[in-house]
Amino acid sequence: MDKKRILLIASYDGSLIRFRGDFIKSMVDNGFEVFAAAPSFTEKYSQLIKDLGATPIEFNLQRTGLNPLKDFKSIHEIKSIIKENKIDLVFPYTVKPVIYGSMAANMCKVPVISLITGLGYAFTGLSAKARTLQRFNETLYKLSIRKNKVIVFQNNDDYQLFLDRKVITKKQEVAFVSGSGVNLDQFTFKEKNASDKVSFLLVARLIKEKGIALYMEAAKILKAKYPKAEFHLIGAPETSPSAISEVEINQLHKEGVIIFHGKQSNINEHLNQRDVFVLPSYYREGLPRTTLEACACGNPIITTDSVGCREAVKEGENGFLIEPQNLDALVKPMEYFITNPDKIKEMGINSRKYAEARFDVNLINKDLIDLINKVLI
Repeated sequence: MDKKRILLIASYDGSLIRFRGDFIKSMVDNGFEVFAAAPSFTEKYSQLIKDLGATPIEFNLQRTGLNPLKDFKSIHEIKSIIKENKIDLVFPYTVKPVIYGSMAANMCKVPVISLITGLGYAFTGLSAKARTLQRFNETLYKLSIRKNKVIVFQNNDDYQLFLDRKVITKKQEVAFVSGSGVNLDQFTFKEKNASDKVSFLLVARLIKEKGIALYMEAAKILKAKYPKAEFHLIGAPETSPSAISEVEINQLHKEGVIIFHGKQSNINEHLNQRDVFVLPSYYREGLPRTTLEACACGNPIITTDSVGCREAVKEGENGFLIEPQNLDALVKPMEYFITNPDKIKEMGINSRKYAEARFDVNLINKDLIDLINKVLI
């Protein structure tokens, strides 16, 4: 019997490996022929896709901004990919791949399982531009995913928003998964030992919505009071309108307030070397991968009580939830760990247990494979 052909669509090549590499391998191991599509493949990621047993396919996609001509071309290219490779099911994730991939698949009468991985800046409602983008994206979502076989959400808040805004109806089939999952063999647990040199780590895109500026302000306050404490930051410089100034980051690094590592690929090693993970995001997250990785490595978590972020924390057991954009609310739990370092070990153990019970990538991928099999039967 011929293998069923799955087209996985992403907005950039690196995410296919970092966020969906285990999923691709799982689909291949379950007897599917997998095609992984993304714009501007590098030789590195193209080879990594092939090493997983899948076929990389490049197509044009403008990741940000709105350009109807270029966007229409993306839909046309995805249609061609579906037809030429005789795709049996399309599986897009992130905003533009979901919208354009769903439109193309529906035109080809090919079933779609779409994964909503977070609604991002457009759904924060923090500015007139964001509200305009939200209304525009809502319209595109309504047009594109109404015929999809299953819509998968990473948190109930996004599902409820789609219902409230009439993007979907209660009649449409939905499913829920706990993020992209985390490979517990790769992100290994390391027990934290109490010391007077507590270290914090934030890993994120260097944009305001991720709470980077708030973290740096907290570091200034706490470094002055507790000179031995360390405040680490990992992330690549951004070019978006809300990017944090690289000059400011480097200045704080030079002053010894923060330790800036730039872009890093060995996140598991950094998590094992640090005590507490911090993500004061007010971005509309799906379920941040970094918090899952921190849980797996045995780091207590400090993050915001907001969409997506709250999913990774059991309040007081493996970390603390704070009010978004509130400096005092961030400083308080960070200072708590500095003055109560013995709690880091206890909460870190709880983080690992939580990751094993809920965020294991094998559990997530099994649920997704079951959905695929159900749709293709």
